[in-house]
Amino acid sequence: MSPVIFLLTLLLLASVAYMQGKRRAFSLTGPEAGTGRLHSRPGYYGMLTALWCALPALLIFVFWTAFSDSMLTGMVINMLPDAMQNVPDEQINLLVNDLRNLVAGHVAARDIDPVLQKAADRYIAMEQVSLMALGCVMLAVALLSATLVYIRVRPEMRARNHVETIIRVGLILCSTIAIFTTIGIVLSVLFESLRFFQQVPITDFLFGMKWSPQMAMRADQAGSSGSFGAIPVMAGTFMISGIALAVAVPIGLMSAIYLSEYAGARVRAWAKPIMEILAGVPTVVYGFFAALVVAPFIRDSGGLLGLDVSSESALAAGLVMGIMIIPFVSSLSDDVINAVPQAMRDGSYGLGATKSETIVNVIIPAALPGIVGGILLAASRAIGETMIVVMAAGLSANLTANPLQAVTTVTVQIVTLLVGDQEFDSPKTLAAFALGLLLFVVTLILNVIALYVVRRYREEYE
Repeated sequence: MSPVIFLLTLLLLASVAYMQGKRRAFSLTGPEAGTGRLHSRPGYYGMLTALWCALPALLIFVFWTAFSDSMLTGMVINMLPDAMQNVPDEQINLLVNDLRNLVAGHVAARDIDPVLQKAADRYIAMEQVSLMALGCVMLAVALLSATLVYIRVRPEMRARNHVETIIRVGLILCSTIAIFTTIGIVLSVLFESLRFFQQVPITDFLFGMKWSPQMAMRADQAGSSGSFGAIPVMAGTFMISGIALAVAVPIGLMSAIYLSEYAGARVRAWAKPIMEILAGVPTVVYGFFAALVVAPFIRDSGGLLGLDVSSESALAAGLVMGIMIIPFVSSLSDDVINAVPQAMRDGSYGLGATKSETIVNVIIPAALPGIVGGILLAASRAIGETMIVVMAAGLSANLTANPLQAVTTVTVQIVTLLVGDQEFDSPKTLAAFALGLLLFVVTLILNVIALYVVRRYREEYE
């Protein structure tokens, strides 16, 4: 039986519990009194019954989903012969992977080990039994908890308070997920970065002028010096992101001002959706456009002017990336500008200001926090872009201020370092986590600076 059926059955039971709880609330008041004797509206009694029907069973389902696989795998591994259990941890992990592949049916018939096949069959049988037990337990818990609440329904029961408390607790749990996720991301990157800095000095990483993360496999091997200077990679990241923002911010902001202040309703109705289509184009399409159209055009134009332009350049990647992030600036800025109260515009016009003066002196200062937020979102999108840089700017970690040369970014190097089967022991692989930590710190500093700018120059109105 599929777990989806359990959830659908639970939803059906919760719906029935809602109707029964609501009906009981009506029946307790009597036909003459109506709902006047009830502390809460009848829907709250039904909602309380439905929540207590669904939530306990749903918690059991979540715990089963989280721990059933590891528990069943451990039980099956313990049933293997002693010769297969008394092996190093690395071989145990291989056994577990082979077992899971057999259970999923990802192994060819001629490669099956009879002992592992028997273990996989045992796993499937135990999983079916556990699914049946899960269904029975969820059904029993749902019926029992719903019945207990149904019996306790009284006119004086504060059903609304109970429902709001449950919903408030759920909202708090949902809000903490983002916090714990952020903490988990930071800690996972930080721990691996510390392992990297144990092998490579942090000063060499932060201030090194050469990025060549190829480690030598032998003492006499040449060409694998293992230089981990992050400055060329960060310089390329800032150069491409700066070019992209130089394209997106003016165009996006001016487009938002035009659509919100000058364009008519008909023009706005078709212009804004067309502009927002740019945000839905896959980045690989932008990469093809940059590699096949923009980069050759820049190279040929530079050749006509006598400039030495590389086939892959930061300018090509930055221009296309700037086009890609225009909707992030224009759409958010347009929404923020439209949120400025019309009374502020009318007051400015009443004092004799023109439309352009009203935009510069009233609307833009009032909408500045939202505009800065849109620019930050666009900057984050530009810093994290990978595909366009790979296809249009290349992989060369060159320390140059010339946008006509090939450069690379932090995200591209992270992907390059983690491609294929990698062991998380060498400085080459751990360097990806150090780059991620550095990018996180730089982004955090940019956010702090942006918050300071917003608080410093924001206009406050009564």
